[in-house]
Amino acid sequence: MSNVVWSIAGSDSGGGAGIQADLKAMQSFDVHACTAITALTAQNSLGVEAINAVSTEVIESQLLALEADMKASVIKIGMLANVQQIQLVAEHLTRYKSRWETPPLVVYDPVAIATSGDALTEEDTVDAIKTHLLPLVDVITPNTHETQILTGVYLIGPEAVREAGQKLRGFGAKAIVIKGGHWDYPKGYCIDYCWYDDEEYWLGNEAINTPHSHGTGCSLSSVIAACLSKGYPLKDAFILGKAYINKGLKSAIRFGEGIGPVAHTAFPHQLEDYPQVIEAGSWLGDELDFMVPDDYNYAAGFSPIDGELGLYAVVDTIDWVELCLKNGVKTVQLRVKDAQSPTLEQDIEKAILLGKQYDGRVFINDHWQLAIKHGAYGVHLGQEDLNVADLHAIQKAGLRLGLSTHGFYEMLRAHNYRPSYLAFGAIYPTTTKDMTGQIQGLEKLRHFVPLMKAHYPTVAIGGIDLLRASEVAQTGVGSVAVVRAITEAVSPEQAIVELKQAIDEQ
Repeated sequence: MSNVVWSIAGSDSGGGAGIQADLKAMQSFDVHACTAITALTAQNSLGVEAINAVSTEVIESQLLALEADMKASVIKIGMLANVQQIQLVAEHLTRYKSRWETPPLVVYDPVAIATSGDALTEEDTVDAIKTHLLPLVDVITPNTHETQILTGVYLIGPEAVREAGQKLRGFGAKAIVIKGGHWDYPKGYCIDYCWYDDEEYWLGNEAINTPHSHGTGCSLSSVIAACLSKGYPLKDAFILGKAYINKGLKSAIRFGEGIGPVAHTAFPHQLEDYPQVIEAGSWLGDELDFMVPDDYNYAAGFSPIDGELGLYAVVDTIDWVELCLKNGVKTVQLRVKDAQSPTLEQDIEKAILLGKQYDGRVFINDHWQLAIKHGAYGVHLGQEDLNVADLHAIQKAGLRLGLSTHGFYEMLRAHNYRPSYLAFGAIYPTTTKDMTGQIQGLEKLRHFVPLMKAHYPTVAIGGIDLLRASEVAQTGVGSVAVVRAITEAVSPEQAIVELKQAIDEQ
């Protein structure tokens, strides 16, 4: 996927928002930003003094030049100053989406009202936006004021936010991010909402008390655009954009006599900058009156693990469990894919006994009831299992809990449960499981590790063989999980020796 992103937006002469903010935010995420200027605003920290719209001829010349040589994977749109500009941009987007070999995603930040309260677009542009632009938009990122202007829905609670999101989808937008910086509900907190592909995502954190927040909306949408261009799913782009803004607000500095700009920093690597993933049963979920299912069994805080897990073998038979433990692998997971296996319980009981015999840590994948029954060291669950497993029972039995995560959103969701370890994957494509759309790669792993290593043992999994084990370990991850690297080796015993050496040398 091309890491070229276009920003079609206005210029902020004060340097805090618009094109200037877009360039800084995108650069923070290592993408190349190209620009097409729609307006030259005369503004400073005290407000907007003039909006000088660029002619459609000049805008088109910029777009044609970019299209000829630097096609974008994502196009971010900010301020469009009049109906003619909206129609022109919509015409070009229609052509891009129908004729480009790889149609671009479109992220639209509907700049209707500046933070200072000054109107930035003409009133008659709203109908043109709904008619011409929104049907072409993949992600729209309005703040509460802009949402109300476009939908007529006053955002007084979660149901109103959902209703507004439905109206925006009705206009054609495929995904919605409603920014909560101006929505003080619950009081003292900032709550953000995302809807995509029939799933909704809520994020929340304590409001950051600073007056210097100019350019937050432009910057958030630009981070989302940058992350989408790098292949991140929207829910991850959403949470990274929010963390970036939180970090920028904490570091904001005043320039001039009015409102200062949000600071532009590097990739957010401090967990305290990240918002909470809000779920039913959590404190913020209760404050937002989220419906709690009758069978909900949220639990947080599981038995800890001393030290790192080291080489972590994931195998599917008792023979492999014993071979790995006998040859010095201290962490083994029994993953039996056939839940109807007539020997399932017998195998799990044997694996647990082997773990005790060889003083190893044996985790049971998925089958938490049997793991509890036979006193396993721990159980490993996927994200989907969090909704069905009896977490209280696992916690009460003293079992360690390992959780799989595929991206930043799932990582932060898993953090809600305070598990015993976190596994990140798939790092590389693997034949043992269909991980389409969930390949993380080393770049993401390098971001995951510093976020979570101080809180949990960390595990990398997915497509890791002997040749890749060293580079994975160099990220600082505490454990490398392998499947085929042992079970398909000519000499599994020798493979274990070499894998341990590759990991331990880092």
